[in-house]
Amino acid sequence: MNQPITIALPKGRLFEKTSTLLRSCGYDLELGERQLVARERNDRLQAILVKNSDLPTYVHHGIAGLGICGSDVIYESGYDFFELLTLPFGKTRICLAGRSDEKDDHRTATSLTVASKFTRFTRDFFHHRGIPVSIIRLNGSVELAPVLGLAPYIVDLVETGSTLKAHDLEVKEVLGETEVKLVANRAFYKYHNKRIGAFVEELKSVL
Repeated sequence: MNQPITIALPKGRLFEKTSTLLRSCGYDLELGERQLVARERNDRLQAILVKNSDLPTYVHHGIAGLGICGSDVIYESGYDFFELLTLPFGKTRICLAGRSDEKDDHRTATSLTVASKFTRFTRDFFHHRGIPVSIIRLNGSVELAPVLGLAPYIVDLVETGSTLKAHDLEVKEVLGETEVKLVANRAFYKYHNKRIGAFVEELKSVL
């Protein structure tokens, strides 16, 4: 009998949407309070619930064969996966933002200082433009950086822009878009491609 496929799911807002999607395909993965591992009743799928930023690590090391994760997190990890499917939720913008009352010259600047948790993306983006960038890594409350003078710009995910507005910040440029991806560990996919293919088709049938 085949062992269940293990899929890593992100904690937070994405978990509700991904678990609803899986449930619509007959995979009922109810996680109790403080429970981080669950099997659905027919033993076809096992889910592990992990921190979003850690998810690529679990898939890369084969702890989970599959994972559902934002493309921004995948890019920052530097790991290489098979991207199997783009899901129709969780899309957002990754933006350069700064103070509303200050002149924006980032396109003509000879160098930039930027605060962000997206260090790899930020470095690669501005390197491609030929602009040296000094990056201050922050993992939370990145909006405070321009307010308190730590850095004139931030790179962050922006949905409605209300948090920026509350801190007198504004989007200076949309640098890209992020999407939610179903990814596979390459070695796992090689040995289980038929089962994974069938699973992907199940998801596609309800999207």
